[in-house]
Amino acid sequence: MNQDLGLRVLGQIMGWDDHRARREFAWLRLMSRLKYDGYQDFVAGMRFVESLASWMQQFSPDEREIAYAFLRRTLVYVGTAEMSHLVDLAYPEEVRRRLVRAVAIRSGIPGYRVLATPEAKVLYSRLLRQTLFMGLSDGARIDVFRRANEGIITNEQVVVGVQVYDEKWQDLLHNLQRDLGPAAKFAFVYLLDDFVGSGKTLLRNDSGLWKGKLDRFWKNVKGHVTTHFEADWTLCVHHYLASHHASEALVAREVETRKARQADWFPRVAFSFGMVLPPDLPVDPDLDATLMTLIDKYYDPAIETTHTSVGGGDVKLGFGTCALPLVLEHNTPNNSIALLWAETAGASGKHAMRPLFRRRQRHI
Repeated sequence: MNQDLGLRVLGQIMGWDDHRARREFAWLRLMSRLKYDGYQDFVAGMRFVESLASWMQQFSPDEREIAYAFLRRTLVYVGTAEMSHLVDLAYPEEVRRRLVRAVAIRSGIPGYRVLATPEAKVLYSRLLRQTLFMGLSDGARIDVFRRANEGIITNEQVVVGVQVYDEKWQDLLHNLQRDLGPAAKFAFVYLLDDFVGSGKTLLRNDSGLWKGKLDRFWKNVKGHVTTHFEADWTLCVHHYLASHHASEALVAREVETRKARQADWFPRVAFSFGMVLPPDLPVDPDLDATLMTLIDKYYDPAIETTHTSVGGGDVKLGFGTCALPLVLEHNTPNNSIALLWAETAGASGKHAMRPLFRRRQRHI
């Protein structure tokens, strides 16, 4: 659909007069061009304005201004440029600083002298080569990370996924020892990912058993700990973007896991985040009562699955009840309110949910 036609249709749906329509159309054109049209999961032939018009039609006329006000004032959209910038910052802001601190401790010098001291610079280069980078999911943007650090990090240090077969582990160690000598082992492993909302997919207590991606990675790596890693090696989990809740909850859960698993766990785990969203970003049911009315009214339990049940309860406010008003350019997190991303047929007399930013489901 032509954007001007789409805007006229939207104006009719919203019942805007000419003055209001001109003001809103100017904003919608700007935001569509700069951000929203870049969303990667719109269906073929559709862009933001068409999606917005379709989304608005599911609400009654007196409810549409509530939904539009949410879009205008509350929605947070992280575009390609913003996410790529967070990926670019991962090495200089997190990796380099951590390695400098490690070299300073080992050399017994202040951190600011590390890159100005020849012996310390040699140790820094060695530690950097002893660092392995792995993608936690397809959102890790390992290709972008690798290109951003070309000439600093070698291809032999980067692994696309975390489920690594034995032959690949041997190949990684062989390349490391070829570069640094037969006694060399890995000192740091970085697990990279784009976003963490609740942290339950990464690490959670399920009926007394600790599960999640970290647990699966430990099972994959523990058979290689003595042969491939230094005794005090560190697992670093870095997310380019995180909710405030996850930034705190992950640290607490890892402490609980360590107490429960004791020796059957990583020797050290460190969490870091390129950016942490503000604590007051989630939708507050008490402060956003009118929006909560829409969230409750236009909800179809058909979107609930065995995978969403891990978060506990329904997903009106998203997986783990995170209540985020967040959209990422490549997909909408399931931690965001379902009103933004859910799509259902409306069976059994339930409301057929229409997505504003259609989510590509990774689990069915």
